[in-house]
Amino acid sequence: MNKRIWAPMLALLMILSATAAHSANAADDPTTIVRETTDKVLDRVRADKEALEADTGRMYDLVSELIFPHFDFPIMSQFVLGEHWSEADEASRTGFIEQFRKLLVRTYATALLQFSNQEITYPPVEQSGRASFARVMQDIAQPGSSPLSVLYRLHNKSGEWKVYDVSISGVSLIQTYKANFDSKVKKDGLDGLIASLDSKNQQYGN
Repeated sequence: MNKRIWAPMLALLMILSATAAHSANAADDPTTIVRETTDKVLDRVRADKEALEADTGRMYDLVSELIFPHFDFPIMSQFVLGEHWSEADEASRTGFIEQFRKLLVRTYATALLQFSNQEITYPPVEQSGRASFARVMQDIAQPGSSPLSVLYRLHNKSGEWKVYDVSISGVSLIQTYKANFDSKVKKDGLDGLIASLDSKNQQYGN
């Protein structure tokens, strides 16, 4: 997997895991949460890496059960589908959310296992001024090349911070998926996209 994909995916997992550990306190600063919990997340992966690599299902379970409950998939799905979301019925929306979630479980599980102790720093980032929204910046060192700059957008609903987008060197993950899925929907319809995602997810046992 291209390092410009998996490295930020790992960092996103760190944020989500951190959020899970601290969601009881809505006043917690997302950057502080990430800094305090990153070592714990990586220690667990290091300790269980061989077992996780040998058992794909266990890795998927780790991502699904510990991280993705703190991920705003309905909002992400709405953003990713754009105009197609408003045209879809409830069953199609539910089906897409589930298959999109499974796609990201596979992607993030692979990303997490490929991390190899790169240095991660947290440069300051200007906030929007709205208490229910936050941005967190990470620079991930890459040997022999410039660091990856990753910007995360989070919002707080009902006292819990959730990630709804991530940008890699200015390129939004949501916008990237939106462009890819838009062409598929226009060609095969939303049901065709959902069926394609379902087929791939089943292929990988997810």
